[in-house]
Amino acid sequence: MCGNSMSVPLPAIVPAARKATAAVIFLHGLGDTGHGWAEAFAGIRTPHVKYICPHAPIKPVTLNMGMSMPSWFDIIGLQTDAEEDEAGIKQASENIKALIDQEVKNGIPSHRIVLGGFSQGGALSLYTALTTQQKLGGVVALSCWLPLRNSFPQASRNSANNEMHVLQCHGEADPLVPVMFGCLTVEKLKTLCNPSNIIFKTYPRMPHSACPEEMMDIKQFIEKQLPPI
Repeated sequence: MCGNSMSVPLPAIVPAARKATAAVIFLHGLGDTGHGWAEAFAGIRTPHVKYICPHAPIKPVTLNMGMSMPSWFDIIGLQTDAEEDEAGIKQASENIKALIDQEVKNGIPSHRIVLGGFSQGGALSLYTALTTQQKLGGVVALSCWLPLRNSFPQASRNSANNEMHVLQCHGEADPLVPVMFGCLTVEKLKTLCNPSNIIFKTYPRMPHSACPEEMMDIKQFIEKQLPPI
């Protein structure tokens, strides 16, 4: 996003229906683009909120036999003890922080921004929220995990978001990122943030995707964290 803006198209944006006083920045999953999520948010939009769905750069992914696809960072494996692309995760996180700064320059304070994502994007949104100095309005983490979890709590000591509100959602029938990853992640988050600010919802029979009930839960969370002003 920064420095390689030639290769990454501009984010998909759902503009606020009236003056934007808050924003949601939402990061898609591996191999996807921001367009589908922009469409999903258009269906649950709140009038004063702007929705920004950036596209990940195209890069080779070890997990998928080195094929190039939209990816925020490399994924080497999906086991709990798999090696992680530390440099790639940190660089991607800096790019997201720059995107938040851009919205702040546009007049939306960081505490009026909810950061979120699905799968790999959700993982990046959690890591970014726990390592940034920017105080956020909340985090929506869907079907994901916490990357570089062994670097916490050291990494989160620098964070302005120890009191952040988190909505974490997971499908109970997820074959790609098992619901156990969600359970482990929420337990870890409760040691890093105020546990009473963390909501964990699971959805029976939901695979690695979203469902209407989940989208309504996201809408309610956004409206609570980003009320009209």
